[in-house]
Amino acid sequence: MLRIAVLADIHGNLPALEAVLDDIAQQGFDEVLHAGDLIGRGPQGSAVVERIRAVGIPGIRGNHEDFVLELRDGGASPPISATPAERMFAPCARWFADELDAASAAFVRDLPFARLSRSDERVLVVHGSPRSNREGIGPWTDDARMREILTGVDAAVMACAHTHRPFVRESEGRLVVNVGSVGLSFDGDPRASYGVLTRRAGSWSAEIRRLDYDRDAFLAVYRTSGFLESGGTMARALEHEVRTARSHLVPFITWAELHDQAPDDAAFDEFTALYDPAWGVRELRRRAGVSAAV
Repeated sequence: MLRIAVLADIHGNLPALEAVLDDIAQQGFDEVLHAGDLIGRGPQGSAVVERIRAVGIPGIRGNHEDFVLELRDGGASPPISATPAERMFAPCARWFADELDAASAAFVRDLPFARLSRSDERVLVVHGSPRSNREGIGPWTDDARMREILTGVDAAVMACAHTHRPFVRESEGRLVVNVGSVGLSFDGDPRASYGVLTRRAGSWSAEIRRLDYDRDAFLAVYRTSGFLESGGTMARALEHEVRTARSHLVPFITWAELHDQAPDDAAFDEFTALYDPAWGVRELRRRAGVSAAV
């Protein structure tokens, strides 16, 4: 029997990472891998990267690694400058880039886009999809799109993340496992999530493990680190995501754009009073009378 643990989307949440690492140590896995997004969205990016380096977990680069490194290198990300609402995210993004120390930046810069398991090369680890670390695979991904995503993938198991919503599914004779998020769940369950891949007699199966962690201690870091004060309304939206285990930042930005509102604290209060996280961005657009294709 072979057992592989895959963790992802830690997002600067050290208490959640420590809970997962403690559980992994007790399980006795043959291999442990990470699927990216160690940093961004949460204020403990450097500490998380240092911990991953210290325990020697190999992995890949997520979209937030790309985003933060671009800002750290002095680049400008189009999403920040595209709209007034998105420009308001600049203080948060800049804070993440400045918080990332040189050693951590060098570590994440060297991470590959994808990785095969050392224990079994039929296991492929990507962040989003084999095509892009920004392409999300979730329960909503239909069979036709899944076939398209898996075209050319020569693997028995594909582990992914990015959407912060774990699931296990068979498609085209392959096992597709979204391992969820260690530090920022979006499925309403605030516990840390990671995936376990098991091979028995040549056959693969998977499970999602969920673990409690000290969420109050992590939420306190938003204030003690200075991030909440520096990041303004967008930092408040990120903190709210941790509290609710639901996506709010992107829906709030979208809602502000659709209603031509300045994305400030008053707008965020109005948004959270009416928003149902089950809607998602597509439903927000529909309710505003905007085509989902726009």
